[in-house]
Amino acid sequence: MYRYIPILALTTLLPFKSQAFEVLNSIKPFEMISHELILDDQTASSLLSANASPHDYALKPSDVKKLRSSELVIWFGSDLESFLEKSLEGKNNVLEIQTVPGLALREYGDEDGHDHGHEGHHHGSYDPHVWLGPAQSRQVAKAITAKLIELDPKNEAGYLAKLKAFEANLDATETKIQQQLKPIQSEGYYVFHDAYGYFESYFDLNNLGHFTVSPERKPGAKTLISIKTTLREQNVKCVFAEPQYTPAVIQSVTRGTNTSIGTLDPLGTDIKVADGSYFTFLESISTNIVDCMTQ
Repeated sequence: MYRYIPILALTTLLPFKSQAFEVLNSIKPFEMISHELILDDQTASSLLSANASPHDYALKPSDVKKLRSSELVIWFGSDLESFLEKSLEGKNNVLEIQTVPGLALREYGDEDGHDHGHEGHHHGSYDPHVWLGPAQSRQVAKAITAKLIELDPKNEAGYLAKLKAFEANLDATETKIQQQLKPIQSEGYYVFHDAYGYFESYFDLNNLGHFTVSPERKPGAKTLISIKTTLREQNVKCVFAEPQYTPAVIQSVTRGTNTSIGTLDPLGTDIKVADGSYFTFLESISTNIVDCMTQ
């Protein structure tokens, strides 16, 4: 006798492979870029929360599970997330940003003609904050698209269309930021840590220096004295702290000066990942600079 089996029941009997495509990024800024480039039925996420530091992070068993189950893993490289090195070694579904051909990376120690109050530390490692440079993020987006096509060739046309839209949005964002920053380009300021070099170089800003290369490293007394002297003598408009780090040293060096304290967030902590969030993020950096410099 013929027995009817509902379709729903068949799915439990037959082997079923999900068509889900998950892009796992080491940190939120790469997730924001990836989100713009994946197809509508795909997902992007990041391994670290915006408040976690990649410099001293330790992988949890749940992280290892995510790394194994994701179709594509994107990280900067050993200069930023050394904790991922062993787990990703030899894997084909990994994009290491640091090794993208033609990507113009800034080496820590390149002082670009500015006195950074850096007390002679030359790290020889690359500045990982490529997501803050429009030229670099354009190259990163192309590399992500190429990797997506390599891993999922049937959707090549869709990925290329997403890349084209990304580049158009980036062009529009660049133009808007250029106009916004033009009136204050010659005004000097200090940042808490040396994270904004790509952005500053691209938009020709006048960064007088930083307190530290790495947020985990406290600035030395010599650096602080030098900065305080500059603030007084040059009537510096602004010193930028960060939401992750609001060190008392910024309060102490600006005390008794006309310098304002602003905030820059190199990770976009408060920006929700959604369509267009990467461009909102870049604009927020520009807006916060202008807001502090025009107080």
